[in-house]
Amino acid sequence: MKLEYPTPVAGDLGESSLPRLVNRLRQKHWALLAALGESSTLNAAATRIAVTQPAATKMLADIETAFGFRLFERHPRGMRATALGEHVVGHARHAQAALSRFIEDLESKRRGGHGQLVMGAIMGAAPDVVAKAVARIKSERPLLQVRIVGETSDQIALLLERREIELAVGRLANSLQHDSVDFSPLANETLQVVVRSGHPLLRRRVLDLKALMDWPWILQPLASPARQLLEEEFSKANLGTPRNVVECSSVFAILQLLQSTDAVSVVSESVVRDHVRGRLLRRLPISVGKDLRGFGVLTRKGEQLSDAASTLVRHLHEAAKGEAPPIG
Repeated sequence: MKLEYPTPVAGDLGESSLPRLVNRLRQKHWALLAALGESSTLNAAATRIAVTQPAATKMLADIETAFGFRLFERHPRGMRATALGEHVVGHARHAQAALSRFIEDLESKRRGGHGQLVMGAIMGAAPDVVAKAVARIKSERPLLQVRIVGETSDQIALLLERREIELAVGRLANSLQHDSVDFSPLANETLQVVVRSGHPLLRRRVLDLKALMDWPWILQPLASPARQLLEEEFSKANLGTPRNVVECSSVFAILQLLQSTDAVSVVSESVVRDHVRGRLLRRLPISVGKDLRGFGVLTRKGEQLSDAASTLVRHLHEAAKGEAPPIG
């Protein structure tokens, strides 16, 4: 059944219209806009916010009437945000995420807790710097709820932009990110070429990247800085990307695949250290990643951190410098 939508009020959104807009849009309206950013149909968005489709249809009509222009284009198979609609939906999603964090923090305080801290971290930093800093802040604030999202630098940048995390430990994912993100360096990261214990390549006395091209590879996604650097290494050696590739952003999945296949991968030294010590994995004598940029603390430019986040940043820098005092 084709849905009919009332035509929004025409005209620009002038300064005098702003109070009217604020007064007309309620929390449920913003929740619907955020849901439409995650759903392709109005029915799915209505389900997400627990209202009927007719109610959602009227709400969207009221929203577009308040703004004075269309926010979505209607198609037989769903809806797509207009250019202005994407801007409005982005704001709605940020507002909903902020509200969710506020409610969770308030509920934690009501139960006698001390708030929540959500951060992102590349897994190369997590085993050392992040783990030490989190252990330190938890020793000081046992009831602080800390949630760590382990992703690649490009994925962390998106989470930071969407305000789904308050800060991150990673790298600048692209040359323009510094316009919206502050970067405070922590340390460099050493990459190693690794294979399973008993791999046939370990019998070779001389190895270079060319000798690895016929073997299967496990690589991080192309958007990640580590993968981009590895592609540059291939190019310098006049080699193309290996043909037999599994792309994987999960470090834990990479470690499991390495142990059960003859694949080759390039992984942070701190991630594979225990596996190498336990002889589950072995390092190949090939040097890569000398030009990999160091990682650091990423925060949204111009935004003040919470007290817990500021404390964690201090502990991160202490851990990176080896100055973190013993716990206990």
